Amino acid sequence: QFKANKYIPSIYWLTVGLMSVFGTLVTDNLTDKLGVPLESSALIFSALLSLTFLVWYLNEKTLSIHSIFTKRREAFYWLAIFFTFALGTATGDLLAEVGRLGYLVTGLLIAGIIAITSLAWRMRMNSILSFWVIYIMTRPLGASLGDFLSQPTNHGGLGLGATVTSVIFVAGILLIVTYLSLTKRDVIMNANTQHTDEPKERGGMWQTAVVMTLFLVVGGTGYHVLHTKLQAEISAPVSATSSVTSTSVTFVSPLGDLSVFRIITQDTIATLNAGDQSGATARISDLEYEWDKARGKLQTKNDVEWTKIDGKIDTVLRELRAVNQNLVTEKSALEALLVVLK
Repeated sequence: QFKANKYIPSIYWLTVGLMSVFGTLVTDNLTDKLGVPLESSALIFSALLSLTFLVWYLNEKTLSIHSIFTKRREAFYWLAIFFTFALGTATGDLLAEVGRLGYLVTGLLIAGIIAITSLAWRMRMNSILSFWVIYIMTRPLGASLGDFLSQPTNHGGLGLGATVTSVIFVAGILLIVTYLSLTKRDVIMNANTQHTDEPKERGGMWQTAVVMTLFLVVGGTGYHVLHTKLQAEISAPVSATSSVTSTSVTFVSPLGDLSVFRIITQDTIATLNAGDQSGATARISDLEYEWDKARGKLQTKNDVEWTKIDGKIDTVLRELRAVNQNLVTEKSALEALLVVLK
């Protein structure tokens, strides 16, 4: 991509596609492997994206994509693209799973922000600011749409699965890139000339300040409401099924009642014992979904205990989704998980 001295749709969009996978994996690994909360990931990538734009502007005096005709400006551009993908994954998952809005509602919410920004642009909002707001918002929109299409119906999706969803998106990308390559509808005039002839828009600075303030206020308010709700749930009394009985003592996990996860784990073992490998793999997806949905509540209670169980769940998911599945190691991982799901 950096060697190309002009816009070539196939090279450019292949780079975008690979960057989207990379950015998504960075966020997922921070969350799943290192235990970084999605709230922290969203804040970190927001700060890094803002810093990228700031340094870019201070050095180049513009953030217009029409002005990218040097290697340094292109480097700033791709760094911003990477952070938007990582941020989009974090914010999409944060709203849909931790915020419990669901994939469809999250997608509609993000689409609404894009629509409002488009309308504001029609009403003379700064074009560069409008472009970047919409560009950044397409990332959580795509993540939410992908999850909505791929996740099972009992998890709030359409149940198409990851493979079918990926085929749909790849086919769509190939069709659009082929169309653009043949028609050249997306080709602008010489970048240097375009930048020189662009009218100088006013109000970019104060509009940026207003937009950032709106995002901070709305986002902060939403997080406060979510945090208050989680705290109320955490403070709720423990279920009577987890109390001391006359015949035995039931030890309650620091995370509270984990019976939902224990039942799914036991069901998975029973399904494996019945010789239904595909059924066990499908059932363990319910565990992944329920665990992710409860993350905000459980991790707040006891991060150390949550991390320990989360590691066991990751091992179970790897074993049951392995290309070469091994019944012995699958059962061993499930039994080890049951031990910590006390």
